[in-house]
Amino acid sequence: MQSRATAEIGDDGPWGHLGRERTHLLEEPRRSRVSPVLGAFLVDPHRLALHVRIMTPVHGEVRTVDDVASAFADVVVEAAPSSIALSGGETAKDAYAALATRDLDWSGIDVWFGDERFVPVTDPDSNEGMARAVLLDRVGPGAIHSMASAGDTPDAAAVAYDALVAAAPPMDLVHLGLGPDGHTASLFPGSAALDVTDRLVVTNGDAAHPHPRLTFTYPALQRSSLVVFAVAGEDKRDAFARIRAGDDLPAARVTAERVLWLVDPAAAG
Repeated sequence: MQSRATAEIGDDGPWGHLGRERTHLLEEPRRSRVSPVLGAFLVDPHRLALHVRIMTPVHGEVRTVDDVASAFADVVVEAAPSSIALSGGETAKDAYAALATRDLDWSGIDVWFGDERFVPVTDPDSNEGMARAVLLDRVGPGAIHSMASAGDTPDAAAVAYDALVAAAPPMDLVHLGLGPDGHTASLFPGSAALDVTDRLVVTNGDAAHPHPRLTFTYPALQRSSLVVFAVAGEDKRDAFARIRAGDDLPAARVTAERVLWLVDPAAAG
């Protein structure tokens, strides 16, 4: 029988992925070998007191926060990245507005985009256009690497941006959101980009989302130092619950050196 339980004896246990957890104390007298899993718990037949943490399938650490935008800004300031890949959507817009008010030296930060609609920067649907208006034009980063402007067609832009990302050091911080359907970046359920292993940037799309898209692939995300999901609102509750339940949604597949989920109570449920 398989279990998602992880045991830590004392305070020294190594953790590969942190997540929401529940803590239980199994009271038993002495010795130190952990037996196989019993139900949802790891138990010791020699009656050692064990500190058991029951992990959810979410990759990374989950923090429930009242204000996702403010918490995101705090994380970026603390990380002080030299490179950051931005996202799109209303939660991202709020997060970037909060970040614009923080004391952070942007002169040495390279700005990238983890996904983009192939539209002009002046289009209301442009992630870059939103990020420029809310954040970038106010803080003056060291460089802005435009995704939609990387080529004359979506395919050309994807090839060019892929080469740029491949030539650059891994991203220090990648910001991602969560769609009600479980997508993140422009990695949509059932789309071809989910299975790409030999590219860092590709085109993608589906009937439910307008405009051709450019997106980081899982390999691009996996090589990043820190991926931060910002998840806010009741409309994300079902998708987040499905990820915690182990459903194979696009956002659930994201791994990196460190993954952090910032989730508000409305989305956490």
